[in-house]
Amino acid sequence: MAIINFGPDLPLDMASLLIQDDHQGVIHQRNEQQSSVEPRASNSSQTEANTGNILRNRSICLQFIADMNSYGISVVDSFLGNEHGNLVYEEVINLHRAGLFTDGQLVRNDMKNKNIRGDEVIWLMGNETGCPHINSLINEVDKIVKGAGKFANNGLLGKYKISDRTRAMVACYPGNGAHYVKHVDNPDMNGRVLTAIYYLNKNWDSKVHGGMLRIFPSKERPQPAAIDPYFDRMIFFWSDRRSPHEVLPSFRTRYAITIWYYDSLERKNYEVCVSTFY
Repeated sequence: MAIINFGPDLPLDMASLLIQDDHQGVIHQRNEQQSSVEPRASNSSQTEANTGNILRNRSICLQFIADMNSYGISVVDSFLGNEHGNLVYEEVINLHRAGLFTDGQLVRNDMKNKNIRGDEVIWLMGNETGCPHINSLINEVDKIVKGAGKFANNGLLGKYKISDRTRAMVACYPGNGAHYVKHVDNPDMNGRVLTAIYYLNKNWDSKVHGGMLRIFPSKERPQPAAIDPYFDRMIFFWSDRRSPHEVLPSFRTRYAITIWYYDSLERKNYEVCVSTFY
């Protein structure tokens, strides 16, 4: 699996971190419907927009930290805003219509088994032709994860050095009961510490369409969680055995974009073990 490095460490100062973003207008206030691709505003309007983005991203980071400490799961609705979410959705639809998705594989044996895993996927760096808004989404998720890691009191996240991630996996469950049985993203200390999923499913009704993400109880979190894959919803959870989960059968086409973030030390140790074994 390809590993992407964040590049230079992001600055400690949150305002500095967010002002440096080149993708203007990607993040909106929760109820804001303003386009993320409108022409450049006046200096005054741009300053106000930057300030709003800084405050909102800081709020998301604080929520993310608190949720991971308390529950091991964090859910953020209206992550990009309706307008930019629609642009990401259109790019994913175009990729799917182009026939670029392949059957999802089982990591342990490189096999394909629809009885275990029924999705179709494509892996993206984000810089591919026709994917500028998917790339912007990836950058925004990077910003939240890295930004939360820079807070002085960031709880459990402070145990890890997250400087690498996978490519983005765009997944489609094509309906007809497609599902993914109970599993753990990191069952063997392979370095994946954080799973981030962005959902793209408009007008979703889990009572009719199924497709909920069910996260099972664990020693660290005795309560189960059932998460609807609603449009423009972002979720985070621990990738290891703290978060066994499954995707319930979907009876309508269901889209999601997943990124896994690595703890540098665990990943390094895993690679040493693999190279020694083989």
